[in-house]
Amino acid sequence: MENNSNIQNIEQEESIDLKSLFFKFFRFWYFFALAIFVALLIAFLFNKYTKPVYEVKTTVLIKDDKAGQNLLGIGIMNSQQNLENEIGILNSYSLTARTINGLNFEVSYFKEENFITTELYNNSPFQVIFDSTHVQPKNVKFNIFILSNSEYRIEAQAEKAMLYDFSAQEDDGEVMEFIINQRVGFGNEIESENYKFKLLLTENFEADFIGKNLSFLLNDFKSLIDRFRGLKIEPINREASIVEISLKGGNSKKLTDYLNKLTEEYLYRGIEKKNQIAVNTIRFIDSELVDITDSLNYTETKLQDFRVNNEVMDLDFQAQQVFETMRNLENQKAQLIVKSKYYKNLQDYLQKKRENIYDVVIPSSMGIEDPLLSQLISGLADLYTERADLLFNSSEKNPLVLGMDQRIATVKNTILENIQNIVHTSQISIADIDGRISSLDSKINKLPQTQRLLFGIERKFKLNDALYTYLLQKRSEAQIAKASNLPDNEIVDAARQGGSPVYPKKSLNYLIALVLGLVLPIGYILAKDYLNDNIIERKEIEKITNIPIVGHVIHNNKERALVVADSPKSSIAESFRSIRTNLQYLTKGKDKQTVLVTSDMVGTGKTFVSINLACIFAMYGKKTLLMGYDLRKPKIYQDFGLTNTEGISSYLINKSSLEDIIQVSPVKNLDIIMAGPVPPNPAELIASEKADELMEKLHKIYDYIIIDTPPVGLVTDAFLLMKYTDANLFLVRQNYTHKKVFESIIKDIENRKIPDVYIMINDVKLGSGSYGYGYGYGYGYGYGYGYGYGYGYGYGYGYYTDDDEDGKKTLFKKVFGKA
Repeated sequence: MENNSNIQNIEQEESIDLKSLFFKFFRFWYFFALAIFVALLIAFLFNKYTKPVYEVKTTVLIKDDKAGQNLLGIGIMNSQQNLENEIGILNSYSLTARTINGLNFEVSYFKEENFITTELYNNSPFQVIFDSTHVQPKNVKFNIFILSNSEYRIEAQAEKAMLYDFSAQEDDGEVMEFIINQRVGFGNEIESENYKFKLLLTENFEADFIGKNLSFLLNDFKSLIDRFRGLKIEPINREASIVEISLKGGNSKKLTDYLNKLTEEYLYRGIEKKNQIAVNTIRFIDSELVDITDSLNYTETKLQDFRVNNEVMDLDFQAQQVFETMRNLENQKAQLIVKSKYYKNLQDYLQKKRENIYDVVIPSSMGIEDPLLSQLISGLADLYTERADLLFNSSEKNPLVLGMDQRIATVKNTILENIQNIVHTSQISIADIDGRISSLDSKINKLPQTQRLLFGIERKFKLNDALYTYLLQKRSEAQIAKASNLPDNEIVDAARQGGSPVYPKKSLNYLIALVLGLVLPIGYILAKDYLNDNIIERKEIEKITNIPIVGHVIHNNKERALVVADSPKSSIAESFRSIRTNLQYLTKGKDKQTVLVTSDMVGTGKTFVSINLACIFAMYGKKTLLMGYDLRKPKIYQDFGLTNTEGISSYLINKSSLEDIIQVSPVKNLDIIMAGPVPPNPAELIASEKADELMEKLHKIYDYIIIDTPPVGLVTDAFLLMKYTDANLFLVRQNYTHKKVFESIIKDIENRKIPDVYIMINDVKLGSGSYGYGYGYGYGYGYGYGYGYGYGYGYGYGYYTDDDEDGKKTLFKKVFGKA
């Protein structure tokens, strides 16, 4: 019969374990699903309400034809240095300013919707027309609410704004404060001392824009330049001279227009630099042609008049031979004179302090083949370019600028010395030609007077004509060179609009959310278990000690501590009945029993267990006494609504009799002795002979005595009382009792070899899935507990008053609610 009961108990407990496992499994996966859902929801909201950032790219081929070294070692530059220099030009202040000037970035238009502000680039329903003769506020946001196709409301508030003067193209000063809030018709001007403009509807206007939160602002030019200088420029690989230019921002169309305009201006800048040579050459030649043309006209008129007046057309044969020789010498002299003028002009130009040499005519354009001079002038031009780039981000006193000035001065001196040598050589050549011409003059003097005069006039005419023809030839060559100039670099791929935003990366965010939704719960569970030093499961107690576990008390949801008396058919009352049965089994069925309740620390529920354990014995029909032997912190009287004026302490000091300290409780068969006033020496009173006398008298009167004591981890009171007891219950509260403290105290109890010590687990939350259903069997004394437990939670459903409450709970509350 007993074996059948044990088998039944095991079956019931296995059924309960399966139920617990199901709830644990369901709760575990529900928690994970909820974590993943929350993480994905956060990712969705982040993606939806985060302003997108786009990235637009273009590629440019940087040719390294400029790489090399000049004759003096100045401006040494390899292909890598040339590439770095070109990257610096692409990101320079001057090129950025030039690009922005060529675009319509002066005014920015915005639309705010769903907490995101979007720029309406080339898509605004209205256009702002500023009065260029009036100052305007910069970086002030004007909110526009279109009321209809003829009217709008404008709002703005500026505490401190910078005014911009369009006519002077510069800042005009600061304005302290202005406020706008008015209804205006489209096309009507809005004017004050700080602003003057009007709004016009554009072809982009639609009815959907009515009532939307729109705005515009006049951009600060310097701020725009700083914003668009944030380019990322890098070669596509280490060996290539193709650079990739990328820019990030909130409007891909605007970024595309900017990059395409930037590369266009970059190439045009290179062409301008080449064309400057031709322009300077043409300007120099035009200035020389003015004088030559006058001289040529004069000599041509004089020659015609002489021929008409003297009736002579051409020179005779002898004079013609002398004339041809003279003409060749005069042509050589004319070219030398032009070159001398060029050298003189270049010398004067370099001797003046100038910030650049963009107006210098290079020697080759004038037919001067001097490699050294050409190389020196090219090197000087590069130095001036580098100096100009340095000045964009530094001052004249910067050490780098000062060093560059020193290098420029050195090159200038070298060029001037070279020019002096060339001019000296030219003067020698002209003197030699003049000597040869003088020798021809003796032959000319032998000619007839008419021939001699005609020869002189034609000589001057041919000289001027040769100069004029030579200059016209060089002017044509410069114009052809200007028309045929091509940029050194080229655009490989133009910037293109489109593509997904680079931020936020929606797919990546969802993936991160999914991973976090999986990892964080696991990490939380593992960290919670690893960092938790409190006792959670029965096996943790079994690892520490071999002291038998008498049973457990589930978590109390009631407001009052008298749960057994108030709800005798509740499941928690049944758990106390199971403990009562196990104690009877452990004490071998003694008719009278004394049970002591203690723990390692405060807060484990000793008073709660003592009260309800006493109630359950009293309900058994036995005369029961509850003793509040916690003389230091008495609390039992509060739960029963009794007084604590007299009690154990007053009895032990002979101020009260036994009859005076025994109080009748509201529970049938249950009497209570309170702790009484707190004495100064509790331990000495408990160890006195008067305490022995008290316990001896009480054993004769009562069948069951339940003693509530202080924690043994703090004071020794409980140890002094254990000599009177038949069972000593050591309470362990789930997820409250500290493992190391419990282990230390329980080892001390084992070392003292105190008999009849049993462990009782309190405040077990069965529904939480963290504890299990394993208490009450496995030691050979759990029949009563096992049967009562199984009856209440398995086959006995509906017999407990709180079963009806449990039946009304939803599945969510059963799985996640407190037991």
